[in-house]
Amino acid sequence: MPDISRIGVLTGGGDAPGLNAVIRAVVKAASNCNCEVIGLEDSFDGLIEPNRWRKLGPRDVTGILRVGGTILGTTNRGNPFLYPIETSGGTKDYSARCVEMYHELKLDALVVIGGDGTLAIAHRFAEAGLPLVGVPKTIDNDIVGTTNTFGFDTAVSFATDAIDRLHVTAEAHHRVIVVEVMGRYAGWIALYSGVAGGADVILIPEIPYDLEKVAQRIRERDQMGARFSIVVAAEGAKPIGGKATLLKEAEGAFVERLGGVAAVVAAQLEKLTGKETRSVVLGHLQRGGAPTSFDRMLATRFGARAVELLLEGTFDHMVAFHPPDIVGVPLADIVGKTRTIPPDFDVLRTAKAMGVSLGD
Repeated sequence: MPDISRIGVLTGGGDAPGLNAVIRAVVKAASNCNCEVIGLEDSFDGLIEPNRWRKLGPRDVTGILRVGGTILGTTNRGNPFLYPIETSGGTKDYSARCVEMYHELKLDALVVIGGDGTLAIAHRFAEAGLPLVGVPKTIDNDIVGTTNTFGFDTAVSFATDAIDRLHVTAEAHHRVIVVEVMGRYAGWIALYSGVAGGADVILIPEIPYDLEKVAQRIRERDQMGARFSIVVAAEGAKPIGGKATLLKEAEGAFVERLGGVAAVVAAQLEKLTGKETRSVVLGHLQRGGAPTSFDRMLATRFGARAVELLLEGTFDHMVAFHPPDIVGVPLADIVGKTRTIPPDFDVLRTAKAMGVSLGD
């Protein structure tokens, strides 16, 4: 059993409902094992300067279970292994500075909460000798090795509610409404919210779409007397032979920003169908608000299990949901991979059985 009495915890990448629930679980579980927890601010940036951390005890995390966002802050600016940084002590290698501060803070282990990019960084730090455990976080549900990530259920619930509301106005005006949801290069949010919300068309990155086939589905609905249609489009959806729509190209430490597909699809569908068409982008609304009960439970279980793994010496692993259990899987098995919707996935078959067009 390793001698661990001081654990650092950080949140990296985009925010997701349930981050605070994980932090709370880590602090409470560690405290009950007589371990001190140090909260590191703004992801790995908290290991740059001496004043970007604070002690967290059970009193500090009281009441945050139901709160969205993260009390520690986060950033998805870039990879510590790729560029130097300016610190109060001069220009330093970012990753080397993180290791240096880790030892200066007298940490014995880390809990790194983040998505695929953050977990890949964590794996490199583990290879450099830092004892750590990762916790998978993303509303996109695209991390390999776990059936669910916390934040996904909350995002789907919000998107479904938005689709319900858009049904009302679409039907009133006999319009087509294209709803753009997040998900990056995976269509989990679009598929689940689309099926739950009764969408007529669902466009996902895994199945390039043909807009003429989408238009045909809308014409068929008109012919049967349903004079409105709802199209749910994942931000990474792309036409056959085309590319995903970007708001901004990758630049420096920033990755490319997906977005704009709803406006593109809406404009083209209006021409193809002759129907008045509108687009709605749900955007960062999907990241905000209180986590659902499912996400609170999953996040809490993840945080508690992460502390267990550290105390038993299982490092360089990620906690994962393998229903009904929370297990540890090696980070080496999941980094550099994306969990996309498989072509034989049962929810895809369900959508098709319901008459939903996938644009193929």
